[in-house]
Amino acid sequence: MNGLFQRIKAEWVKLAPRERVLLSVTGLMLLIAGAFMGVLNPLVELASNTGNRIEGAQMQLERMIRLEREHAEIQARLSGVESRIENQRGQQNIRTLLENLAKQSAVRIASMEERQSGKNDQYVESKVEVSLKSVSLNQTIKYLHNIEASDQQLSVKGLRIRGRGAAGGQETLDVTFFVSSFRAA
Repeated sequence: MNGLFQRIKAEWVKLAPRERVLLSVTGLMLLIAGAFMGVLNPLVELASNTGNRIEGAQMQLERMIRLEREHAEIQARLSGVESRIENQRGQQNIRTLLENLAKQSAVRIASMEERQSGKNDQYVESKVEVSLKSVSLNQTIKYLHNIEASDQQLSVKGLRIRGRGAAGGQETLDVTFFVSSFRAA
C-alpha cells in the first residue's frame, strides 16, 4: 500500500500545476457525486417514501371513517327494525294481514302457502308464498307497496313475474313472491 502512495506522489510531482488543479477538481467532483449517490440520494428516496406512506395512511383513515359511518347507519337501521319487531306483539296473523292488504289493492290472491323459514336464535320467521294470477302491473306495484308500508315488519323476497298476455286490451301478469314476518323468539 505504501508503494502505491509513493508512485502516486511521484507522478503528482511530475504534473504541471494546471494539470494538478484539473485533476484535483475532477477528484473533488467524483467525491461529491459519490457522496450524493451514497448519502443524499437514499435520504431523498426515504423522504419521498415517507410521503407516499403518509398519503396511503390518510387514504386508509378516510376509508375507515367512511366504513364507520356506514356501520353506524346500518346499526341504526337494524335497531329500528328490531324495535318494530318488538313493538308488533299482538299484531294480526301474516295471512290475514296479506288478505286485507290485497283487498285494499284490489288484488285477488290465487294462493297463499306457508313455507319453511330460516332458523334464528333471536327471531322467529313466518314465511308465506303468495301467488297472484292475471293482475296488472299497477295492481302488483300497489300491493307490494302496501306490504312494505305495513305497520308490521314484513319483508318481500324472491319476486317472480311472468307475462300472461293481453286480457281485455291490458297486459296481465302472474306474480309469485315470498313474504316473511318476524317476531321475537
